[in-house]
Amino acid sequence: MHQKIDFKQALIPSIIESQVLSALQYYPSLVNVNIRFKFKKNIKKSTMQAQPTWKSFFRSRKNRSYLILISEKFKISDKEFSTIDVPKDVFIGWIGHELGHIMDYQNRTKLNLVWFGIKYLFSPTHIVAAERAADTFAVLQGMEGYILKTKNFILNHADISPKYKKRIKRFYLSPEEIMNLVNNRDNIIP
Repeated sequence: MHQKIDFKQALIPSIIESQVLSALQYYPSLVNVNIRFKFKKNIKKSTMQAQPTWKSFFRSRKNRSYLILISEKFKISDKEFSTIDVPKDVFIGWIGHELGHIMDYQNRTKLNLVWFGIKYLFSPTHIVAAERAADTFAVLQGMEGYILKTKNFILNHADISPKYKKRIKRFYLSPEEIMNLVNNRDNIIP
């Protein structure tokens, strides 16, 4: 990374500000994008979720605002953990993945975003494509170290349920695919 970028448009809870700003440094093209980070009691089947705000949905792409919801807690084998207590690099990786979704959304028209949302709700195949695209954006921005730490945290944590690990393996890039992207990064157009 080069010089530190000032993300004045981002609204970030102070408790996670350093981690979020660390992730945002990898996304200089989002410097003028309004992104709000907000804790939520529970997000079904996820730890975090990125989405355009309803109000900005009707604006032009360059004037859209986004919301990244962060579950306050997540469960590992019936034990509840506070999301902010995960290792710092793992949290940065999770945020980097969600910022990858925003990069994807930035390229979509309103109609395409509506269609994307509908397919995400009803098509497991589309969920795979969307989650892998977000991982790809993060890796192409240079966040592979954080993304790998997040994957390893989930896949190698003894207390994380096999069901959740299976979901991660099914929907997201594997560590091997991430390294393949890194090795071919110069030949890939983001």
